[in-house]
Amino acid sequence: MTPKERAEKSAAAMWSGDGASSWVGMELISVDEGTSEMGLTVEKHHANGHGMCHGGITFTLADSAFAFACNSRNQATVAQHNSISYLAPAMIGDRLTARAHEVHLQGRSGIYDVKVTNQNNTLIAEFRGHSRSIKGTLFEE
Repeated sequence: MTPKERAEKSAAAMWSGDGASSWVGMELISVDEGTSEMGLTVEKHHANGHGMCHGGITFTLADSAFAFACNSRNQATVAQHNSISYLAPAMIGDRLTARAHEVHLQGRSGIYDVKVTNQNNTLIAEFRGHSRSIKGTLFEE
């Protein structure tokens, strides 16, 4: 099995049990070893009282991209620590894309950066996730 095939199979296993990401309206665009890309179109129910995308929605999109990237090797992996910086507002109708990539992986710990952009390639947020692998896999190999 190639690394990309393993990542895709891991993502399929995760997506089948991930009610939160699909409920929010996300789609998994692509996945490979240590990377993923997810998308979301901002709708009225994603907006805060200012008419902008709620920061929690942006965080959730970035966190989901992080999760698919750090679980791409069929090793159960969870978040240990995450942080986000909001750089520009996302508005209703915007198409957000979260691109996650692995920065460092050693032993059971990893670091992943996620950039969230809109359809104009405006940087909306930057997210850094620290992962920790745990016992278990996503599928039998």
